[in-house]
Amino acid sequence: MTATAEKILMKGNEAIGEAAVIAGCRYFFGYPITPQNEVPAYMAMRLPQVGGTFLQAESELAAINMVFGAAAAGARAMTSSSSPGISLKQEGISYLSGAELPAVVVNMMRGGPGLGNIAGSQGDYFQSTRGGGHGDYRHIVLAPASVQELADLTLLAFDLADQYRIVVLVLGDGYLGQMSEPLVLPQPSGKQFDKSGWALTGAKVREQHLVYSLLLSPEDALEKLNLRLQEKYRVIEKNETRHETYNTEDAEYLLVGFGMCARILRGAVVSLARAGVKAGLFRPITLWPFPYRELAAAARGRKKILVVEMNAGQMVEDVRLAVADSSPVDFYGRMGGMIPEVEAIVERVRGYVE
Repeated sequence: MTATAEKILMKGNEAIGEAAVIAGCRYFFGYPITPQNEVPAYMAMRLPQVGGTFLQAESELAAINMVFGAAAAGARAMTSSSSPGISLKQEGISYLSGAELPAVVVNMMRGGPGLGNIAGSQGDYFQSTRGGGHGDYRHIVLAPASVQELADLTLLAFDLADQYRIVVLVLGDGYLGQMSEPLVLPQPSGKQFDKSGWALTGAKVREQHLVYSLLLSPEDALEKLNLRLQEKYRVIEKNETRHETYNTEDAEYLLVGFGMCARILRGAVVSLARAGVKAGLFRPITLWPFPYRELAAAARGRKKILVVEMNAGQMVEDVRLAVADSSPVDFYGRMGGMIPEVEAIVERVRGYVE
């Protein structure tokens, strides 16, 4: 992924922008909302330097539809927002999915529901992993846990979007976006994707292409599209699950979290080890496709599973589906922009032992 070991200090939101430029993104359409404003600000500065186009749209609805237009022409295009803004983009994301257009969407989550606040949260898990808009569609969801991964997974998002002609969502939060950490900038993968069979690049010397999602005939058109989409999703589920484990070899208790919570859980695992409690961490990196099989294997033989999230309990439903009856599942969450503390997690796990 990286060409050198040289590290630079960068804010999370800006790392997303630079990784997008490295990936070949030359079109960004967005609308300001805290705590992701550094993404469009960075792109406004950076894209003109590489011959790209930045446009601040008049609304979130306009921004996502501009992404549709650029993606239909075969360009690598991106938008970013935070929770309420992503809600406004859902219709456009459904249209992109129906037209099978590749695009990257970044959501740096904030506290909700409603306008909520500008602190980081994980309350958009359901929206992100269940489609969010109308219709039977899915999109890939990548959940970074560091500034390095914000960059690495943004680069990966563009390749996955082109490979599968799908929307890829990079799901971070306000804390990840605002923190600064050293990272090694990723390098392009070098993968090439042939878009000549569908992109709207002018039809003077080729057969006409049409990009649309309005299919009025249920039997002859729309069901066939949906069946094709579902088959593509099955391929993605088979090939694109990603996860990380830490200290799980002989763990009696398994802690499960994504993004910011996974960082905290790693600290809890270390603290529990000092107290003589054997605990390990399972971190989903793809929230869709969710690593059900991998988590089921990691959960076997554990005395208890603890899921920690910055919400009221959303990913815990997928964890329970994966684990089934093999181990009891507990949940600990903080809401409204509050971050779980290592001490509280350690206390909860030590309660299982006692």
